[in-house]
Amino acid sequence: MSWHADVLFQGTAQGEVLRFDAPISFWGGVNPVTSEVTLAGHPQRGQAIKDKILVLPQLIGSSSSSAVILELFYKGVAPKALILGGRDAILPVGVVVARQMGWPTIPVVVLPDPPFQAADTVHIAPDGRIERV
Repeated sequence: MSWHADVLFQGTAQGEVLRFDAPISFWGGVNPVTSEVTLAGHPQRGQAIKDKILVLPQLIGSSSSSAVILELFYKGVAPKALILGGRDAILPVGVVVARQMGWPTIPVVVLPDPPFQAADTVHIAPDGRIERV
């Protein structure tokens, strides 16, 4: 089975899903050095987002979240991709800036109601096609 997501930032990625079961702002919610979720009370607290296909059905945003994603790239602990449940301008800005800095970047796609669960393995193609592997 495959899904077609809207592409905000093109790329290819494959890996294990980490799905956030509650909304989060990266600012204050994700440690930019370790990639660990630090938000008190968050269901994924203590888990690292490094090398995961991060599924974010909802975001609560902070404009500073783009700076956190940029720091994750800088420290080499960024996720492999972002699958967003809705359009967001904040996190993709961090990806765009990373590319402008000449750093490797990740795909960012939008798929309303993403069906992927933690521990699923998915592949994201440049055209936004997502398949379970």
